[in-house]
Amino acid sequence: MVKKKFRYDVGILFISAVVLFVTGLGISQGTPQKKNPPFEIDRFIPVETCADCHSEIYEQWENSMHSLSHTDPIYNRVAKFLRQGLIDNDEIEEAESCVKCHTPVGFVSGFPTRLSDDLTKTPEIATRGIQCDYCHSATSVTKMYNNGLVLKPGHGEDDPGIKRGPRDDAQPDFHDAQYSKLHTESGICGTCHNVKHVVFGTDLETTYTEWENSPYNSPDPEKRVTCQGCHMYQRPGIPATGSTERPKNPGAATDYSDERPHIYTHYFVGANVAVPAMFGDEEKSNMARERLKNAATIDVDIDPADKKQIHVTVSNTGAGHSIPTGLGNLRQVWVEIIARDRGGKTTYEKGVLDAGSELPEDAWMFRTVLGDGKGNPVINIAKAREVLSDTRIKAGEQMRQTFDMGFVPRKGTTITARLLYRGAPQKLLKQIPGEPIEPQPVVEMAKAVRTF
Repeated sequence: MVKKKFRYDVGILFISAVVLFVTGLGISQGTPQKKNPPFEIDRFIPVETCADCHSEIYEQWENSMHSLSHTDPIYNRVAKFLRQGLIDNDEIEEAESCVKCHTPVGFVSGFPTRLSDDLTKTPEIATRGIQCDYCHSATSVTKMYNNGLVLKPGHGEDDPGIKRGPRDDAQPDFHDAQYSKLHTESGICGTCHNVKHVVFGTDLETTYTEWENSPYNSPDPEKRVTCQGCHMYQRPGIPATGSTERPKNPGAATDYSDERPHIYTHYFVGANVAVPAMFGDEEKSNMARERLKNAATIDVDIDPADKKQIHVTVSNTGAGHSIPTGLGNLRQVWVEIIARDRGGKTTYEKGVLDAGSELPEDAWMFRTVLGDGKGNPVINIAKAREVLSDTRIKAGEQMRQTFDMGFVPRKGTTITARLLYRGAPQKLLKQIPGEPIEPQPVVEMAKAVRTF
């Protein structure tokens, strides 16, 4: 069959940024294979076919955290490590469930249905992660967590069916097109960016809920900023956060269509600096840095009444969700404080990584702490029966803490406070057998300097 070229202003190759790492880190042996999967794999169209007409959007998507959701080596190694040694069937069931969002086309077509399946046998189409035909076949949502998308794909390249997006005037040749309100709303992202433990119901990721409860979800349509309004406006040099301008992206959605005032971008880098670089894509790695550097601010003040004390304030000025979002028990955001005298000698420090790149337990961190149901913290989300605490910074809010240096700084003392981010704790990564995993890159999100 000769494919006809088509004109179609793709709206969204979607389920929103970030990424991550995300969704069910851990997955279990107890989940049975589906005997009657909802769809045959050949009902989905290869991404290369979409690229024939949507080449620019394809290039944006390639090496994004959506395209790498199945092959992300950090996700794969951590997820398989957390799966090891589990004996509780409920914990195993959670640990096996990552593929529902990381390999969604495979999951809905019958393989893989669990993390412990032989992933080398995953059909080629399914290895392409969160892809064009998956998102643009979505019609509705059954639940706002654990991949509650309802799909209606076509029947492969011979009968591609309807592709849905935010345009009501697209006239493609290769497939039919239909306007979809769902593709203009945050809900299409929330189905995978909210994650609950499949048995215990514990909230493991709450990115959509964080946005839903934030000022960005304004009842005034003119003030509302959806997930798409930041993550699908971003491009190189334009981080498009809540603290920056979010200019439209004029262009054409296909290689053959007329230019429009705005075409949704498909870079989907989230805050992941490490993984795109592993695949040679420094551009997307730098875009993740740009997003992190425009998400928050930090300030440091000396208490005028007691100059031994300093006050540090961190404000979430640019993220439409909490900082950090996603797996808040694994992603690390913390404050580093260093005081130096006029000769450069360190006189006080807090939150400084040790020689092994591990973070001290007494660092001021913004995170969620999950528990085993008996009040004991657990790092493995498969074991999470409760949320013990959540000290992340909500969208539009700030947190302040006082530190006692134990001395009155002399003239010329400089105090530097930095807000830092990295994707996973080295304490966990170094436990994973096999080739050592390098410490994740530390990104300076914000910095403040005060000199006496």
